[in-house]
Amino acid sequence: MSISDTDRQLIALLRDNARMSVTDLAQRLRVSRATVQNRIDKLEQSGVIIGYTVRLKPEAEGHRIRAWMNIAVEGNKAQVVLQALRGEPHVYALHSTNGRWDIVTELRADTLEQFDRVLGRIRLIPGIAATETSILLSTHKV
Repeated sequence: MSISDTDRQLIALLRDNARMSVTDLAQRLRVSRATVQNRIDKLEQSGVIIGYTVRLKPEAEGHRIRAWMNIAVEGNKAQVVLQALRGEPHVYALHSTNGRWDIVTELRADTLEQFDRVLGRIRLIPGIAATETSILLSTHKV
């Protein structure tokens, strides 16, 4: 499915507020309500939109400690490392990258002590050559 400019604008509005009514979306896009509903249906059916979610302000969630861990992998062991990271409950997201780091991982923990234990477990995973971790202090845009 090709995505039109209207689809892109619709997706941007839904990213900002997925609970916005079809009527409000139609008014903002300057199209009919039926057009918006049809576009949403087609985007969902084609798999462009795969779901909707809730965003919470960070202080409302558990896992108050959040961090990015950059990981360099030995040789061709990326799949083994990724599989091990998928089994770690404090790994929130995994991203393969190019450049110096092979994997960027978002970590979440409730306390610094728990966070320290998570770092220790991850650093022991066979195939990890080096890591660099940065704790996220504040978020400016979600």
